[in-house]
Amino acid sequence: MAGRPAASRQERARAQELARRVRALREARGWTRERLAKEAGLHTRTLVRLESEGAIQPGFFTVGALAAALDVGLDVLFRDAVQSVGGLWSAGYEGRDIGSFVAALEDARIDMVADVRLTPISRKPGFSKTRLRETLNAAGIEYLHLRALGNPKDNRAPFWEGRLTEGRARFAALLCSENALADLACLTDRARTSRVAVLCFEEDAERCHRTVVLEEVRRRCDVIVTSLA
Repeated sequence: MAGRPAASRQERARAQELARRVRALREARGWTRERLAKEAGLHTRTLVRLESEGAIQPGFFTVGALAAALDVGLDVLFRDAVQSVGGLWSAGYEGRDIGSFVAALEDARIDMVADVRLTPISRKPGFSKTRLRETLNAAGIEYLHLRALGNPKDNRAPFWEGRLTEGRARFAALLCSENALADLACLTDRARTSRVAVLCFEEDAERCHRTVVLEEVRRRCDVIVTSLA
C-alpha cells in the first residue's frame, strides 16, 4: 500500500499557522491544554500534537470541536490560518553571507525567492544564479528569476545618488511592458498563497527598485510586505 504523500511546504505552513492560532486563542482564555481538550471532547494527546507539531491534515470534526470550544466560527479559524500563509518579504543580501541569508529565509518560513536582479551574477560567493538556486533548493526553497522586473543599468544611478523619485518613476514606466506585466502577474499569484522573498542586492530597500515591485504587487493583491530580518 502506498504511503501518504509527503506534505508540501505550503501545507506544513498552513498547519503551523492553524496550530499557532489555536494555541493563541487557548492562552488568551487562560486555559491549559487539558481544559481545552475537555471542553472540545478531545484526547489531550490530540491537542498536544496539533499545537506542537501542526498536524498536516487535522480532521474536520477535530477542528470543528475546537472552534466550538473556543467560541469562534470554523470559517474564521481556517481563514486566519490560510490568509497568514501568503505574503511578501523584502530581501537584500548586501552585508550577508549565503549561510546567514538562507538561515533568515528559513526562520521566516519562506517558500520561494523571487530574484529581481536584471543579471543575477554576484561577486559575493553563493549569490550568483546557479549556485543560489542549488543552495535554496537544498533548503527546500524554490528559486525564480524574474528578469523582466530587473532595473536596467541606466536607471541605477538615481537610486545610488538619492534621486529616488526619479529612479522609481523611470522604473515604474518599464513595468508596462508585456514581459514585465507577465512577471508581475506571476509574482502576484505566488504571493497570494506562498511566502515570497523578493531579492536584490541593496540592504536598504529604499535605495532599491524592488520597493516599486513590492508596492505594485501589494496594490494588486493586498498582501503584507515584511523586511527579512
